[in-house]
Amino acid sequence: MGKPAYRRVLLKLSGEAFQGELGYGIDHTAVDSLASEIAALGKYEVEIGLVVGGGNIFRGEPASAAGMERTTADYIGMLATIINAMSLQDALEKKGVQTRVMTAIEMKELAESYIRRRAIRHLEKNRVVIFAGGTGNPYFTTDTAAALRATEIRADVILKGTKVDGVYDKDPKKFPDAKRFEQLRYMDVLNRGLKVMDATAVSLCMENSLPIVVFDFTVEGNIEKVVLGDKIGTVVTHGV
Repeated sequence: MGKPAYRRVLLKLSGEAFQGELGYGIDHTAVDSLASEIAALGKYEVEIGLVVGGGNIFRGEPASAAGMERTTADYIGMLATIINAMSLQDALEKKGVQTRVMTAIEMKELAESYIRRRAIRHLEKNRVVIFAGGTGNPYFTTDTAAALRATEIRADVILKGTKVDGVYDKDPKKFPDAKRFEQLRYMDVLNRGLKVMDATAVSLCMENSLPIVVFDFTVEGNIEKVVLGDKIGTVVTHGV
Protein backbone atom coordinates (compact mmCIF):
# COMPACT_ATOMS: atom_id res chain seq x y z
CA MET A 1 0.00 0.00 0.00
CA GLY A 2 1.38 3.40 -1.00
CA LYS A 3 1.89 6.34 1.28
CA PRO A 4 -0.38 9.37 0.77
CA ALA A 5 1.25 12.55 -0.47
CA TYR A 6 -1.07 14.71 1.64
CA ARG A 7 -2.32 14.65 5.21
CA ARG A 8 -5.45 16.74 4.68
CA VAL A 9 -7.14 17.35 1.34
CA LEU A 10 -10.03 19.41 0.01
CA LEU A 11 -11.77 17.69 -2.88
CA LYS A 12 -13.83 20.04 -5.08
CA LEU A 13 -16.58 18.45 -7.15
CA SER A 14 -18.97 20.23 -9.46
CA GLY A 15 -22.64 19.38 -9.74
CA GLU A 16 -21.78 17.39 -12.87
CA ALA A 17 -20.29 14.72 -10.61
CA PHE A 18 -23.81 13.96 -9.35
CA GLN A 19 -25.75 13.86 -12.60
CA GLY A 20 -23.93 10.93 -14.18
CA GLU A 21 -25.47 9.88 -17.48
CA LEU A 22 -28.76 11.64 -16.74
CA GLY A 23 -27.51 15.07 -17.75
CA TYR A 24 -29.44 16.66 -14.88
CA GLY A 25 -30.49 15.97 -11.28
CA ILE A 26 -28.96 13.20 -9.20
CA ASP A 27 -27.91 9.86 -10.67
CA HIS A 28 -27.72 7.57 -7.65
CA THR A 29 -25.43 5.15 -9.49
CA ALA A 30 -22.94 7.97 -10.10
CA VAL A 31 -23.15 9.11 -6.48
CA ASP A 32 -22.64 5.55 -5.23
CA SER A 33 -19.57 5.18 -7.45
CA LEU A 34 -18.19 8.47 -6.18
CA ALA A 35 -18.80 7.40 -2.59
CA SER A 36 -16.91 4.15 -3.24
CA GLU A 37 -13.90 6.11 -4.53
CA ILE A 38 -13.89 8.31 -1.43
CA ALA A 39 -14.48 5.41 0.96
CA ALA A 40 -11.43 3.65 -0.54
CA LEU A 41 -9.24 6.40 0.91
CA GLY A 42 -10.08 5.29 4.43
CA LYS A 43 -7.16 2.87 4.55
CA TYR A 44 -4.71 5.77 4.19
CA GLU A 45 -6.10 7.81 7.13
CA VAL A 46 -6.19 10.94 4.98
CA GLU A 47 -8.40 13.71 6.34
CA ILE A 48 -10.96 14.59 3.67
CA GLY A 49 -13.06 17.68 3.18
CA LEU A 50 -15.30 18.19 0.16
CA VAL A 51 -16.94 21.19 -1.44
CA VAL A 52 -19.76 20.34 -3.83
CA GLY A 53 -21.42 22.38 -6.54
CA GLY A 54 -25.09 22.39 -7.44
CA GLY A 55 -25.17 22.97 -11.19
CA ASN A 56 -26.85 19.63 -11.84
CA ILE A 57 -29.93 21.04 -10.11
CA PHE A 58 -29.79 24.80 -10.55
CA ARG A 59 -27.35 27.38 -11.94
CA GLY A 60 -27.54 30.91 -10.63
CA GLU A 61 -25.89 32.77 -13.52
CA PRO A 62 -28.16 31.48 -16.33
CA ALA A 63 -31.22 32.08 -14.16
CA SER A 64 -30.03 35.62 -13.52
CA ALA A 65 -29.42 36.17 -17.24
CA ALA A 66 -32.99 34.99 -17.88
CA GLY A 67 -34.35 37.69 -15.58
CA MET A 68 -34.22 36.32 -12.03
CA GLU A 69 -32.71 38.67 -9.46
CA ARG A 70 -29.05 37.62 -9.14
CA THR A 71 -28.95 37.38 -5.36
CA THR A 72 -32.07 35.18 -5.31
CA ALA A 73 -30.65 32.98 -8.06
CA ASP A 74 -27.39 32.52 -6.20
CA TYR A 75 -29.16 31.57 -2.98
CA ILE A 76 -31.19 28.94 -4.82
CA GLY A 77 -27.91 27.60 -6.22
CA MET A 78 -26.55 27.35 -2.67
CA LEU A 79 -29.59 25.29 -1.65
CA ALA A 80 -28.87 22.95 -4.57
CA THR A 81 -25.38 22.26 -3.16
CA ILE A 82 -26.96 21.20 0.13
CA ILE A 83 -29.15 18.67 -1.70
CA ASN A 84 -26.05 17.21 -3.35
CA ALA A 85 -24.16 17.15 -0.06
CA MET A 86 -26.94 15.20 1.65
CA SER A 87 -27.08 12.76 -1.25
CA LEU A 88 -23.35 12.10 -0.99
CA GLN A 89 -23.54 11.85 2.80
CA ASP A 90 -26.18 9.14 2.53
CA ALA A 91 -24.10 7.16 0.01
CA LEU A 92 -20.94 7.43 2.13
CA GLU A 93 -22.64 6.40 5.35
CA LYS A 94 -24.09 3.33 3.64
CA LYS A 95 -20.44 2.34 3.11
CA GLY A 96 -19.59 2.83 6.78
CA VAL A 97 -17.90 6.22 6.38
CA GLN A 98 -18.58 8.72 9.16
CA THR A 99 -19.55 12.08 7.68
CA ARG A 100 -20.71 15.54 8.59
CA VAL A 101 -22.43 18.03 6.31
CA MET A 102 -21.64 21.62 7.28
CA THR A 103 -23.39 24.49 5.59
CA ALA A 104 -22.73 28.20 5.28
CA ILE A 105 -26.50 28.71 5.53
CA GLU A 106 -28.07 27.78 8.86
CA MET A 107 -30.29 24.71 8.46
CA LYS A 108 -30.32 23.01 11.85
CA GLU A 109 -32.67 20.17 10.99
CA LEU A 110 -30.50 19.01 8.08
CA ALA A 111 -26.87 19.84 8.77
CA GLU A 112 -24.43 21.57 11.07
CA SER A 113 -23.71 25.25 10.61
CA TYR A 114 -20.15 25.79 9.45
CA ILE A 115 -17.79 26.54 12.33
CA ARG A 116 -14.12 26.35 11.42
CA ARG A 117 -12.84 24.81 14.66
CA ARG A 118 -15.62 22.23 14.70
CA ALA A 119 -14.86 21.30 11.09
CA ILE A 120 -11.19 20.75 11.94
CA ARG A 121 -12.18 18.62 14.93
CA HIS A 122 -14.36 16.43 12.72
CA LEU A 123 -11.45 15.97 10.31
CA GLU A 124 -9.13 15.04 13.16
CA LYS A 125 -11.63 12.34 14.12
CA ASN A 126 -11.41 10.98 10.55
CA ARG A 127 -14.89 12.09 9.58
CA VAL A 128 -15.42 13.16 5.99
CA VAL A 129 -16.69 16.73 6.08
CA ILE A 130 -18.88 17.94 3.20
CA PHE A 131 -19.00 21.72 2.97
CA ALA A 132 -22.21 22.96 1.34
CA GLY A 133 -23.95 26.26 0.77
CA GLY A 134 -20.97 27.82 -1.00
CA THR A 135 -19.54 30.74 0.96
CA GLY A 136 -23.01 31.69 2.16
CA ASN A 137 -22.86 34.82 0.05
CA PRO A 138 -24.16 35.58 -3.45
CA TYR A 139 -21.77 36.45 -6.29
CA PHE A 140 -19.20 33.86 -5.18
CA THR A 141 -18.74 30.49 -6.85
CA THR A 142 -18.24 27.11 -5.22
CA ASP A 143 -14.66 27.27 -6.56
CA THR A 144 -14.11 30.26 -4.29
CA ALA A 145 -15.83 28.39 -1.47
CA ALA A 146 -13.38 25.51 -2.01
CA ALA A 147 -10.36 27.84 -1.85
CA LEU A 148 -11.77 29.53 1.25
CA ARG A 149 -12.57 26.33 3.15
CA ALA A 150 -9.27 24.71 2.15
CA THR A 151 -7.41 27.73 3.52
CA GLU A 152 -9.46 27.81 6.71
CA ILE A 153 -8.97 24.12 7.54
CA ARG A 154 -5.29 24.29 6.54
CA ALA A 155 -5.59 21.69 3.80
CA ASP A 156 -2.41 20.63 2.05
CA VAL A 157 -3.97 20.78 -1.42
CA ILE A 158 -7.14 21.38 -3.41
CA LEU A 159 -8.02 18.44 -5.65
CA LYS A 160 -10.24 19.82 -8.41
CA GLY A 161 -12.17 16.93 -9.95
CA THR A 162 -13.26 17.53 -13.54
CA LYS A 163 -14.22 15.47 -16.59
CA VAL A 164 -10.96 16.40 -18.35
CA ASP A 165 -7.52 14.97 -17.55
CA GLY A 166 -5.95 18.32 -16.68
CA VAL A 167 -5.66 21.90 -17.93
CA TYR A 168 -5.24 22.58 -21.65
CA ASP A 169 -4.25 25.69 -23.59
CA LYS A 170 -7.58 25.39 -25.44
CA ASP A 171 -10.64 23.19 -25.43
CA PRO A 172 -9.41 19.64 -26.21
CA LYS A 173 -12.92 18.60 -27.31
CA LYS A 174 -12.85 21.20 -30.10
CA PHE A 175 -9.14 21.30 -30.94
CA PRO A 176 -7.25 18.01 -31.46
CA ASP A 177 -3.92 19.87 -31.16
CA ALA A 178 -4.72 21.23 -27.69
CA LYS A 179 -1.75 20.99 -25.33
CA ARG A 180 -2.12 19.65 -21.80
CA PHE A 181 -0.01 21.23 -19.08
CA GLU A 182 1.57 19.06 -16.40
CA GLN A 183 2.46 22.09 -14.28
CA LEU A 184 1.40 25.71 -14.21
CA ARG A 185 2.03 28.82 -12.15
CA TYR A 186 -0.87 30.66 -10.55
CA MET A 187 -0.01 33.79 -12.55
CA ASP A 188 -0.01 31.81 -15.80
CA VAL A 189 -3.54 30.66 -15.04
CA LEU A 190 -4.69 34.20 -14.27
CA ASN A 191 -2.90 35.93 -17.13
CA ARG A 192 -3.98 33.40 -19.74
CA GLY A 193 -7.52 33.01 -18.44
CA LEU A 194 -7.16 29.24 -18.23
CA LYS A 195 -10.17 27.38 -16.93
CA VAL A 196 -8.79 25.93 -13.71
CA MET A 197 -10.93 27.71 -11.14
CA ASP A 198 -12.34 31.21 -11.18
CA ALA A 199 -9.92 34.11 -10.71
CA THR A 200 -10.97 34.81 -7.11
CA ALA A 201 -10.31 31.20 -6.13
CA VAL A 202 -6.94 31.05 -7.90
CA SER A 203 -5.86 34.35 -6.32
CA LEU A 204 -6.78 33.08 -2.85
CA CYS A 205 -4.78 29.90 -3.43
CA MET A 206 -1.83 31.95 -4.69
CA GLU A 207 -1.88 34.24 -1.65
CA ASN A 208 -1.82 31.23 0.66
CA SER A 209 0.55 29.02 -1.39
CA LEU A 210 -2.13 26.35 -1.65
CA PRO A 211 -1.46 23.90 -4.51
CA ILE A 212 -4.27 22.94 -6.90
CA VAL A 213 -4.35 19.60 -8.73
CA VAL A 214 -6.81 19.40 -11.62
CA PHE A 215 -7.61 15.82 -12.64
CA ASP A 216 -10.25 13.58 -14.21
CA PHE A 217 -12.34 12.14 -11.37
CA THR A 218 -14.43 10.01 -13.77
CA VAL A 219 -11.58 7.52 -14.27
CA GLU A 220 -11.89 4.79 -11.66
CA GLY A 221 -9.09 4.97 -9.11
CA ASN A 222 -7.96 8.49 -10.02
CA ILE A 223 -9.01 10.03 -6.71
CA GLU A 224 -6.85 7.50 -4.90
CA LYS A 225 -3.98 8.04 -7.33
CA VAL A 226 -3.96 11.80 -6.90
CA VAL A 227 -4.02 11.44 -3.10
CA LEU A 228 -1.00 9.15 -3.37
CA GLY A 229 0.79 11.82 -5.41
CA ASP A 230 0.79 10.02 -8.76
CA LYS A 231 1.57 12.39 -11.62
CA ILE A 232 -1.83 12.73 -13.20
CA GLY A 233 -3.62 15.89 -14.22
CA THR A 234 -2.17 19.39 -13.88
CA VAL A 235 -0.52 20.86 -10.78
CA VAL A 236 -0.80 24.61 -10.14
CA THR A 237 1.74 26.18 -7.76
CA HIS A 238 4.02 29.23 -7.48
CA GLY A 239 6.79 27.70 -9.57
CA VAL A 240 7.30 25.21 -12.37
